[in-house]
Amino acid sequence: MRRLTPYLLALPGWMWLAIFLIVPMAAMASVSLQSGNAIDGFAMTFSVSNYSDALGRYSTQLVRSLLYGGMATVAMLAIGYPVAYWIAFKGGRRKSVYLFLLLLPFFVSFVLRTISWNFLLADNGILFGTLKGWGLLPADFHVLATTFAVVGGLTYNWLPFMILPIYVALERVDPRVVEAAQDLYATRTAAFRRVVLPLSLPGVFAGVLMTFVPATADPVNAAILGGTANTMIGNIIQTEYLTNLDYPTASALSFTLMGVLLVGIFVYARALGTENVLEAAAR
Repeated sequence: MRRLTPYLLALPGWMWLAIFLIVPMAAMASVSLQSGNAIDGFAMTFSVSNYSDALGRYSTQLVRSLLYGGMATVAMLAIGYPVAYWIAFKGGRRKSVYLFLLLLPFFVSFVLRTISWNFLLADNGILFGTLKGWGLLPADFHVLATTFAVVGGLTYNWLPFMILPIYVALERVDPRVVEAAQDLYATRTAAFRRVVLPLSLPGVFAGVLMTFVPATADPVNAAILGGTANTMIGNIIQTEYLTNLDYPTASALSFTLMGVLLVGIFVYARALGTENVLEAAAR
């Protein structure tokens, strides 16, 4: 029983993953190789051409999604790291309050938060309408249906998922280690570059994964804040599933996106240095 205990404790988690992850993915993989239509039905034909056809038709949207997701991730890292650093080292007794304020927007629906950006960035909305009325902006100035609007919405909605892992990693950094570096005549910049940044790499690694993947596949921001020229792959998959009822194409696009993201994650882990990340996490 002692040998079986760890496996028995892990059994509910494995069953959960099997039922709600592995089985649906296997079903989707099967659908991606089928042929037919919603009226006559679909049959398994092992049609690998579904992948090449889907990629040929929607490669532009796939590349745009990767580009928008990458831009939003870089923006979140540039904004989130200083915020996490300040809370970890300067927050004092109010760290919990700052973290609560950071998570407070999540008490509101994801869609409603995105719609609020639509009202804020509207041509004649609260912000730009007022500035146009004051003559500070030209009458034809607009932000909605642009790359900036979509990337800004992605950055706003997923920013806490970048800040929290970095904060957890920075919170584990012993201040005495930084003080020791400064005692050895290291400047603040050198102490941050040589001590704090390497020790926070696990948080950066987790934060990038937790934001890049959902930001790339997100269909909401592009639908609400972007126009027809800013359609992302998530919008295409949603349309193929729910509107066109072309399940094989939608499934093939889903697996193609997942494969591209997995390759990107492995390349990112290799470039960041997995050994350094694991070593910093162990410390």
